[in-house]
Formats: sequence, structure tokens, C-alpha cells
Amino acid sequence: MDTATTPSPRECARHIVEAFARYNAEFRAITRRAPQRFDTRDWRGSQRDAVERIELYDGFVNQTIAALRLTLGAQATNRGLWQQIRSEFATQIVALPDPEFTKTFFSSISRRLFGTVGVAPDIEFVATDLDPLADIHSAIGTNTYLNHGSLALLIEDLLGDLRFRSPWRDLDTSIAHVAGEVRSYLQARGERRAVERVEVIRAVFYQMHRAYIVGRILGRDFLVPLVIALKNTDSGVLVDAVMLAEADVSIVFSFTRSYFHADLERVAEAVVFLKSLMPRKPVSELFTVLGRARQGKTERYRELQRNLERTHDLFVHAAGERGLVMVCFTLPSFDVVFKVIRDRFAYPKTMLREEVMAKYRLVFIHDRAGRLVDAQEFRRLRFPRARFAPELLEELRRETGGTVHEDGADLVFDHLYIERRMTPLNLYVRRAQPEDAERAVLDYGQCIRDLAYTNIFPGDLLLKNFGVTRHGRVIFYDYDELCRVTDCHFRDLPPVTHEEDEMRGEAWFYVAENDVFPETFLTFLGFSDEQRAALLRVHGEILTAGFWRGVQQRLGEGEVLEVRRPPRMSVASAPARARVAVRSSLPTPSSARVRLAVSQFTSSSRKALTYALRRF
Repeated sequence: MDTATTPSPRECARHIVEAFARYNAEFRAITRRAPQRFDTRDWRGSQRDAVERIELYDGFVNQTIAALRLTLGAQATNRGLWQQIRSEFATQIVALPDPEFTKTFFSSISRRLFGTVGVAPDIEFVATDLDPLADIHSAIGTNTYLNHGSLALLIEDLLGDLRFRSPWRDLDTSIAHVAGEVRSYLQARGERRAVERVEVIRAVFYQMHRAYIVGRILGRDFLVPLVIALKNTDSGVLVDAVMLAEADVSIVFSFTRSYFHADLERVAEAVVFLKSLMPRKPVSELFTVLGRARQGKTERYRELQRNLERTHDLFVHAAGERGLVMVCFTLPSFDVVFKVIRDRFAYPKTMLREEVMAKYRLVFIHDRAGRLVDAQEFRRLRFPRARFAPELLEELRRETGGTVHEDGADLVFDHLYIERRMTPLNLYVRRAQPEDAERAVLDYGQCIRDLAYTNIFPGDLLLKNFGVTRHGRVIFYDYDELCRVTDCHFRDLPPVTHEEDEMRGEAWFYVAENDVFPETFLTFLGFSDEQRAALLRVHGEILTAGFWRGVQQRLGEGEVLEVRRPPRMSVASAPARARVAVRSSLPTPSSARVRLAVSQFTSSSRKALTYALRRF
């Protein structure tokens, strides 16, 4: 824009449209690197691309705001001018692909300029008015494969159309794998109607170590999802997994996953296609997992507002134990949890508010590996005060006055996080059937292992900080003690050298700030004897310092560790020799050391689990 004269509303609108176009072009340019990263197995490059793409949006919004402030001067917050800019903007974006994305970009700019609380319909595009799927009358580009009597030949055509630079390791085996999985699944559900065709989205969906073919199997009056996971190994590309059940596909597109890199011309068309595979999946989560996190937030807000308009239930405390850092609440009719940082943290919490926010920011840009919930950050939201239960309202007034304030009949939240609601693991294992509880305990161990491979140590391993999804997956969601594995010092408990040490209630040796003693973890976990035994049989090594030091060494050498799909097997199917070996390799703390750990935990609450023998 020309800075010599004040630009017209039309010029301002055009500048915002062009800024979004530049952002979108850069977003897609980064996304298009994914095939090469996969072909060359450049996983570290994939990690850098993911962070770079996430940070693009705020960068372009801030640049656009700075340019508008410079050219508009004192008129930059002239409400009448922005009403005209909004009108011009709406006219200019009608023919653009995904115009609702552009509206969200405009609203991000106006909200930051004016510090909008709640919504301002005259100078932004109100989220409740946005429905990016309403005007989608075209279909996403797909390839269609007809069944001419041989499912194997259909799959051969499908896989043969993929254009990777890497060779197939064994194409015939991969074809047989996919065809066999499809036949078995259809037979198991009693489907006797013939497969007529398979449709797959032309764009390949990349996510760290995997590439995904996303499609659907169609017959007369039936539809089955089809998601094929591909892996590029030292010896070539192979089919790693085939997902056909809605639940399995939903996990791949979960709110716990890192965002896909798929070059899509019109993202809303892809969302329409994906909704046909996962009708229960919220639109907001589909936009988010496709990398359009800001549009996902817009959709989450729209879903929330629509829910408030048609329901009358109250915001209440979320299930589980009250936290020392966050006030957590939920709306029973809406499947999310709201988290507000307290003004002050009770002992033994010593971190600052800024440190807590930095932990959540780390998770936002980190590889979540299907084990960390995606926490959406919101600012200046407004809710009717009458919708809050009295006890929750009282706690918000008492504990979050620096963030939450009253404005007429409303509560205004200057800052909060919104996450999908899960069942706290400590409540789940207490209430579930024994076999379901044991599966959750084993997945808890797998969750810790998966996080370790992505350089994340939860810090606080208490069960109340983990949740169980509707698919039975265990997810970590409390981030205030989270840190990188490479920042910790994992130690074995020193042996008792003097008889009097057996009677001490505190450590008889020096414990530094970042010291962690894995063999003490189990002391603080509320497992039954049977559950504890199951965890030791399958995941005993995560309770040893050697496991963590080994992970540290590999990460320090620059290796990007792969989070593997866990095998679906019962505890009883684990080889007996492996169970004995794991059990015999575990250190057994003396009764004095157990008393010491329990004493430390009693005095220092959650933090004691992270640094079980730290002196306060």
C-alpha cells in the first residue's frame, strides 16, 4: 500500500486479501515439501516444516497489522472505517477457494487491532455465522477404481498409481495385505454385497514417518472407510497398516495427532469427504488436523455458541481431582474441557504463569504422536454468568480474578485453553471392568514410552493427569510439569551404605533440580496389585533409568525415533521368557527407600513424582 496517502477501504481490503493469499501460498509451499521428505526419509526436515508451517499464521497476521497501522495511522482503529473495509472485503473474496478461511484471517486482524471481547459483528465475521461446508457443492478430486471381479487387481491399480521416488519393497505383498484386510473386515461384519468401487483422495496425507492414502470403499448402499498407512524403510516403501473401522480412522485423524501435510486446493471439500468416513468427528477437529488450526478454532467457537443457544445446562467443575495450576470446568452437553490458569499456585508449585503457557506452546508445535491432547488457546471470550454453577463461579472469582472478570451479566475470560474431554485415568481404572482397566494400564505404559521417543517427559506421571478417550486410548493432558527428556538427569537410586540410612525420612544423598529416579514411579501410582503386575510385565523397562538414558543417547545423536503402532495382544500372549526377564531386571527398592519416596510425596504432592527424592 502507498504510505503517502491514506488508503481507501477498498485498498485496505485488497491488502488483507493479498496478505492471506501470500500466507496461503507459503503454507502450501511448505506442505509440498512433504513428498520429498518422505522419499528421502528426512524426518528431521519434516519436524522443521511442521513448526515453520504452524508459526506462519501469526507471523502474517502481525505483519498485516503492522502495515495497516503504518498506513492508516490514527485511523487504524476507526470503527466506521473498518465497517467499510469489512464490506469491501466480503465482496472481494466471493470467488476465492475456501473463502471462510479468508474471513477468519480478517477477523484475526480486526480482533487484535481492537482488542475485541466476545464478538464484534460490525468489524469481523462472527464465528456463529461461518459454516465453511454450507456452500460446498463441488467434490474433492479423487481417483476411482472399479472392481472388475478381482479385489487384488483393484488394489494393484490403486497402489500402482502412487508416484514415489523410492521403490516398493515388495509391491505384491503390500497388495495382498490390503486386499486381505478388506476381505476379512467385510466378512467379519457380514457384508455380502460386492465391492463396486474404491474412491481415494488424490492428495497423499503425510505425517512424520508415514504417508496415508485416504479413501472409501463403496458398494450398493454401503460405504466403508479405507485408510492405508505407508512406511518408507531402508529397503523401500511398504504398506504398514490398513484402517477400515470408523474408530480406527478417527484415531488417525485424532485431536492428539500432529497436523497432516496434504496439498489441498479446497480444504473444505476434503472435510466433506472425511465427514463421510467419520460422521461423529467434529468439523473443527478435521480442519485442525489438516493443518488449518485457526479455522479449527473458529469452528470450535461456532460449535460452542450453537450449543449454548440450544441447551440450558450449566458450566460445572470437570471430573477428577482439582488441580493446583488450572481451574478446569466443562459443559455437560459439550464434549470439551475449559482450563484457566490460576492467579497463584499452591505449594509445591513454583513455576510462573509464563512458564505454564510456554509448556502449552511447546505441545502446540511438537510432534504429539497421538499421546498429547491439542489444547486450543482462546482470548477474550464472553459467556453468560447465569450459565455457571455457583461453586464454579465462586472459585473463578477467588482463584482467577486476574484473568476472569465480570462485565454486566457476562463473564469475560481474557485467556483460556479448550481441550477435548476425556475420562481421567484414575477414575477410569477404578470404575471399568477389570479387563478394560488392564488395557488402559498397559496403554498408559505405552503412552509414556511413545512420549519418550518424541523427547517428552510428562514430569507428573500421576494417573489423574492422563485421560482415556472414547476409543480407549490413554492421552496425557496436564502440561505444567512437562519437559524434554534430554533436559532430565535420569538416575538409579543409590544403594544404602549405612544402617542408619534405612531409618531416614529424607534423601541421604544429593538430589539436583533435574534429577529423576524412574524406579520410584510405581510407588505413586494408584494401581491394584494385578494392574501393577501387568504394567511390569509389559512395560517394566520404563521404570528403569537405563531405558531413559538410552532414549536420551539416541535423541542426542540426532535420531528421530519412530512411534510404532502398538500390537493388539493380551498380556497373557506375551512370551513368558520376556515377562520373567523384564521382572528380574527391575530394581527392587528397599523398604526404607519406599518409605522415603512416600514421605517425599506426602510433603510435595505432584512434584514429588517428577523428582521423587528432591529436597525442598
